[in-house]
Order: sequence, then structure tokens, then C-alpha cells
Amino acid sequence: MSIISLKGVSKEFNTRAGKVNAITDINLEIEEGDIYGIIGLSGAGKSTLVRCMNLLEIPTEGKVVFDGEELTDRNKKELNKKRRNIAMIFQQFNLLMQKNVLRNVSFPLEIAGISKKNAEEKAKELLKLVDLEDRIYSYPSQLSGGQKQRVAIARALSTNPKVLLCDEATSALDPDTTKSILRLLKKINRDYKITIIVITHEMEVVRQICNKVAIIEKGEIAETGTVEAVFKKPKSAAGRRLFFQKEDEPDLHMRTSVKNRVRLAFDDNRAYEPVIANMIIELKAPVNILYARMESVGENQKGQMVIGLSEDEEIARKQKEYLRENKVTFIELEEGEANSLESNDLEEDEDRNMYGKEGR
Repeated sequence: MSIISLKGVSKEFNTRAGKVNAITDINLEIEEGDIYGIIGLSGAGKSTLVRCMNLLEIPTEGKVVFDGEELTDRNKKELNKKRRNIAMIFQQFNLLMQKNVLRNVSFPLEIAGISKKNAEEKAKELLKLVDLEDRIYSYPSQLSGGQKQRVAIARALSTNPKVLLCDEATSALDPDTTKSILRLLKKINRDYKITIIVITHEMEVVRQICNKVAIIEKGEIAETGTVEAVFKKPKSAAGRRLFFQKEDEPDLHMRTSVKNRVRLAFDDNRAYEPVIANMIIELKAPVNILYARMESVGENQKGQMVIGLSEDEEIARKQKEYLRENKVTFIELEEGEANSLESNDLEEDEDRNMYGKEGR
């Protein structure tokens, strides 16, 4: 059952340069219990999209349906009541610096009408959940980035939400701290049955935690699917760019002269089989290995590889047929596709200049 449905959602902003479409005709179905990733580069429209989900931004067009009820036709009082079921955490934590950890978590409960005593008892339970029961009287300035985000998570959970929106929640954290926060979010999803929506520009975050993903580019959804399916065979150019990030393949874009390039994806059962070596032996034709990597997708090990097949079209056809017969998932890369990263970076800079700090 879908807990959040976006139906034809668009958002338009008025700027000094005229009207700008931040997101256009977004259709998404997020099912109860999902850890759903929404990924795209800066300026793609991610933040606008997540703010439309809880109507912090009112869509110009379209409908937002939460738990079977449309939110876009609610008055302010009804909308505020519904928003208690959709909590949010941010990149910059947004803690009250003048209040200690306990008060940061209990304060929203008191505003909601709960007695101070009961609010603090609830806050202590939540701080134990996020492993901060020994820091309840500390102030935000005395905490690390990871600890601040744990406080923010505890505060978000204080209203017993059905959905937790995470807007670039790990972007300000180091890799080890990011992993610990992602483990905590997975635990919350598993033990408390809270649907989690992760807004990020980092493919590694999606790989580690999400079961489904939507890729957004230039305000539109490029593709959706399970993380495993998109990893194996991304259908969009945006999806392929996100899987080939510069730090992973520093010289792949220098090898665009190699023809007949294909990207292979292996799951747990096939990742360690010598498929390529066997193909070379059987067909007596070499291949050019351009890129290879093993990585985790959720709890599973996945492998990906980019190879250049024979320049002889007939031999290349036989090599592709061999891969199909051996049930190896692959996609053919268009000439010059790997270095599309450079042009994408230019677009990203242009987006920053156009939209300033707010982005899209």
C-alpha cells in the first residue's frame, strides 16, 4: 500500500529572470515500509520535491496523497495535524543551541501539549534508542556531527511519525559516521516500521540503505525501480552517470576511443565466476577491461565492469551472445558516454548560479 503518492506534481518559482520550473510532472508511489532513495546532482530538484511531500512548498500543479488522504486540499490547521506524521531531518541538524540534548527532544512534545515530565520521559527513551542516553545534559556545541544528527533523529521520532524524510542528512558527516547513521535508520525502519525517504546526491548512500530509488534530473524523474534493478541495468543516461562517478573511474573518460563498450553487472552468485576469462578462451578473442569494481548494495555484494569488446562487429556480436547465454546482465554504452560527466558538471555549476543558495 502506498503511504505517499505524488500525482503530476509540479512546482514553479517566480524569479527575477522569470518563471522557473523546479520540478515537472512528478509521479511517485512510495509504499509503506520502504526505504526509498531520491537521488540527483545539485540543482536537480531534490529539495523542492521533498518539501512538496509535506507541503512546506505548495505544488503549483498536482496532488500529494498521504496515507490515503489528499493533502493539497487541506486547510492550514488540518495540514499541520497531518504533518506530525511526516517528520524531517536535515543536513545542518537545526538543533536549539541554547537547550541541552534532553530539552531539544522534549521541547516539541511540550509544544504539542504533553506535560514536561512525560515529555522528558519520552525523550530519554528516544535518546537511549539513538545511543545518547549518557549525553542528555550536553549542549549541541559539545557534540560531534554524528551525535547532533542522532539528537535530530530522536527529536523527529518524538511525534511517532509514519514517515521520516531525510534531506541530505549525511552529507555533512565523515564516511564512518555516515555508516553509523545509516545503520540507525535501517534499525528504525525495521523495528518501528517507519517509512524512510532519503534525499541524496550520493549513490553510496542509496546502495547501503535503500530498497527502491528514483533518479531525478533537471526537475524530472529519469527512472525508478528497485536499487538492485537500477544497479544492474540503469535505463537512463542520468542513472549511468550516477554509477560512474569520477572518484571511481579516474581514467575511464580518457578511453572513449574504445569501441563496442559494455557495462556488466554481477550479483552475489556470479560476482566471482570467471565469465570473461571463459569467454576469451572459448571465442579466442581478447577484450579490453576498462573498469571493474566490487561493492555492497544493501546486504549483498555486487560487481560491475566496463569492457571493450572486439572491434570486429561479427566477433563482438558473438561476445554479446555469449554474455546473454550465460545470463550476464549488460548494457551497451554509447560512444562518448563516459565523459558525459564533464558536461554534467558544467550544467550543475550553471544551476547553482541560476538558483543561488536555494537551488531547485
